[in-house]
Amino acid sequence: MTDILMPKATAVWLVENTSLTFEQIADFCGLHPLEVNGIADGEVARDIRGADPIANGQLNREELDKAQADPAYLMKVQKSRHAELLKPVRKGPKYTPVSRRQDRPDAIAWFLRNHPEITDGQISKILGTTKATIEQVRSRSHWNATNIKPVDPVTLGLISQLELDDIVRKAADKKAKDDARKGIVTDGPTLAPIGAVAGKPSAEEDVGHDFDGDDED
Repeated sequence: MTDILMPKATAVWLVENTSLTFEQIADFCGLHPLEVNGIADGEVARDIRGADPIANGQLNREELDKAQADPAYLMKVQKSRHAELLKPVRKGPKYTPVSRRQDRPDAIAWFLRNHPEITDGQISKILGTTKATIEQVRSRSHWNATNIKPVDPVTLGLISQLELDDIVRKAADKKAKDDARKGIVTDGPTLAPIGAVAGKPSAEEDVGHDFDGDDED
């Protein structure tokens, strides 16, 4: 069944304007019959204005009449003329102007040197390059390896500062979660020096004490 637009608003309209059963409305709108029952009782979708599925092209009058005449009949959703307009647009690969494509290896080198926590996939997506090119820069097997130098991609105009901040933050968050899952502690107190026991100074502390004593002499 095709997903309908505004299922709860559509259910509100059908409850208020038709004699359909809760099961028929639930099937058409993709809701649970109890949720439709709640709409009818005023407990669910109380502040939602009904949306006419006939007016927006998701249901024709013949289907509605047939369903009202037969409680066992389940209505078929028509493809809405608005569906294509409301469909989310997926971003394609990032396009980099030809004039700036020679700058990408420098930006890749910058990421590899300054943010090793950022994955090749993330670098590839934000710079519009390939994982193969990233590996060539990393292994210095790139055809122009001798001329590649790390340069901030924002300075090069390949990405905005906001994009850079976002990808760095996401990579840092992911690394922190991975480290926590592996039991790796990157912040906070470190382990005591080997040999140190409660009430007894460590070797480093002994050295510091002798050094202070020498100063007093």
